[in-house]
Amino acid sequence: MDYVCDVPGGKTWFRIETEAEAIRESALMGHAVEKHFRQAQSRAEASYVPPAGGPFVEERIGLKGHLARTMPRFFTLRDAEGSGLATAMVPAGAGCPIVVGIGNADPYVAHEEAIRGLGTHLGIPLERSRCYPYGR
Repeated sequence: MDYVCDVPGGKTWFRIETEAEAIRESALMGHAVEKHFRQAQSRAEASYVPPAGGPFVEERIGLKGHLARTMPRFFTLRDAEGSGLATAMVPAGAGCPIVVGIGNADPYVAHEEAIRGLGTHLGIPLERSRCYPYGR
């Protein structure tokens, strides 16, 4: 995981970067972020077109950058002890971010200020009415 930002209340956002981290997040939080991470990675890999005319061994050189540009970004909110508090999925480009708590519960009840902090850091609004899919 990669550090993203600290937010009020001694909480920190980290970016989930690998399938193994997504698996751990799903187990810790009791939701399906692992499935969504795998599906997004699979779609992004399928859309990758290697540079024409390059040697076979160099075909995957640009894949990591392509994934970073096209995959949604996945984040986890942790407290000072490392406990999972919320998970966010922010699409690349257009699309609606999703933020959920443990077992898909509403994370805004206890962590609204921390979620707003991630939104400020990313430069996008992360309002409950738009981002919590089970409250609609």
